[in-house]
Amino acid sequence: MTTPSRIRKAGARDRLIAAAERLFYTEGIHAVGVDRLCADAEVSKRSLYQHFAGKDEVVTAMLQAQAAKFAAQLAPEGLPPRERILMLFRALDREADSPNFRGCPFIGAATELKDRDHPAVRVVCEQRAALTEYFAEALRAGGARDADLLATQLTLLFDGASAHSMVRGGSTPATRQAVETLMSAHGM
Repeated sequence: MTTPSRIRKAGARDRLIAAAERLFYTEGIHAVGVDRLCADAEVSKRSLYQHFAGKDEVVTAMLQAQAAKFAAQLAPEGLPPRERILMLFRALDREADSPNFRGCPFIGAATELKDRDHPAVRVVCEQRAALTEYFAEALRAGGARDADLLATQLTLLFDGASAHSMVRGGSTPATRQAVETLMSAHGM
């Protein structure tokens, strides 16, 4: 049996998306130029333009990849509806307590880009709608009253907790208490 002498690198497109995730999250979309992105991904500018029309497409693809990762983290089958919701807030607490936490990458990108018609911001809107629907499905399954209204409120709490954690540094038990109070008030 032969062992390859080196592990094959991910493709250029995947390396660009991975570099974008790191750099745009830690430094900001506008702060990182194409040259820096290519250097970090270890690809040429020519390679970037073979895979993407430009930086805006990289941002969009990066957010699509992050949305897919986030969706994969949602509660596994078999958890009670209330626990499906609380699990997501506990995960946010763990992330917020990390020294590398820089807030929600989706909200950060939308805030930085500021253009609601930007393709990347549309990805953010789709991801937030999917998060709200995730909450609504769990709430309906748990018999909550006004599930759609409560789902929107939980999304607001999720985003607010992320922003609060970024500004204040770390998580707060107040978020989970608010979530539990809201769910109880809606019969769940």
